[in-house]
Amino acid sequence: MGALVTICGVVRDDGGVERIELEVYEDVAVRELETICDKAMRDYAIEPVDILHRVGTLQVGETIILIIVGAGHRKEAFDTCGYIIDRIKQTVPIWKKEIGQNGEERWVPGEPGL
Repeated sequence: MGALVTICGVVRDDGGVERIELEVYEDVAVRELETICDKAMRDYAIEPVDILHRVGTLQVGETIILIIVGAGHRKEAFDTCGYIIDRIKQTVPIWKKEIGQNGEERWVPGEPGL
């Protein structure tokens, strides 16, 4: 293994966000995460893949997701991390609600590539 790439996504204060609430359809989410990992292992020249995704209430600055990809070279590791995070946002049933400092709430769609 020549490269180990990680993505560590954290709760951002996007315009007054105080915290987020993440809800999940767990059985489907676990199966979909396994499918994403299996496809990444088939389609990219990588070695191990690990994905950890939190649910529940998280404050600004707390970690939401951690993706770890090992590969022979950095390009494959970076490309695979990008693929995985985009697929998670597109297909895994995890919903994010932002709660602002004034108590206002807003559901946020997953947006691949951001």
